Amino acid sequence: MYGSWVLLILILISSLPVIAVYIWFRFAKYKFSLVRFLFALLAGAAAFFPALILQGLLSFSIPSGKAALFYHFFVRIAFTEEISRLLMLFIFFLIDSRVKPADSSGRPISYNTLKRGTAIGLVAGLGFALLESAVYGASDTGVLLIRAVTAAPLHGACGSRVGAAAVLFRTNPIQAVFRVLTAIAIHGVYDLMVIQSGFPAIAAVLIAISALVNTILTIKGGWVSAEDEPPPVYNWSSEAAPLEQQPSTKSEGIPLGPQPSQKSEGSPLDKTEENQ
Repeated sequence: MYGSWVLLILILISSLPVIAVYIWFRFAKYKFSLVRFLFALLAGAAAFFPALILQGLLSFSIPSGKAALFYHFFVRIAFTEEISRLLMLFIFFLIDSRVKPADSSGRPISYNTLKRGTAIGLVAGLGFALLESAVYGASDTGVLLIRAVTAAPLHGACGSRVGAAAVLFRTNPIQAVFRVLTAIAIHGVYDLMVIQSGFPAIAAVLIAISALVNTILTIKGGWVSAEDEPPPVYNWSSEAAPLEQQPSTKSEGIPLGPQPSQKSEGSPLDKTEENQ
């Protein structure tokens, strides 16, 4: 009974980063509803299960050495978790676009959209860390407090990069792949320093916190509201010009329709009609 209360308290402690991020979003007045926040948190937590499946499929035995270390930390752990998170965020953005479709025809990914994807990825990463910490804490409560300090910032920082990649894949796949690889690299280095002996534990903490600070500055720096978002940018070379820019078919001073014939005074025709 005592162990259950300790586990519950430690889980509440590990959820403090989630609460802090939500309070930050509310005070900063970002356009981020509670429903979207909770669904992003759920999407991140759901990524834990496909990651487990992929890790089971990739449980190959490799001879000990540097290659084995690289495979275990960067491929079997970091790669599987970040790819699973990317998959869940793809599903999240697909559902989100169906619920609230946006008219983005002919418009590139805006600065505001990229910021929102980064923020959603941050929340999804915290959701993943919360569930993973609960699973690890169920077997060893001593690990949970340490993970609350390090794992939550790490998964939040990596999730933010994967979230930005999820919204960039259609318009800029190269940059999207680069962000995913960056998340895998940060994740792999952190796991290597935490688990492998010979590395100072403070180094892993500094990596996680510095990556999270970079994410916070990225989200905070210049998030604009929907009203301040710049108008769509069109490529006029491949599209018809708008109606107000199309040249008028009416030329100044040149009548377009048939005009009634005008008689000039003193013409021979007038004199003939008068004589008749």
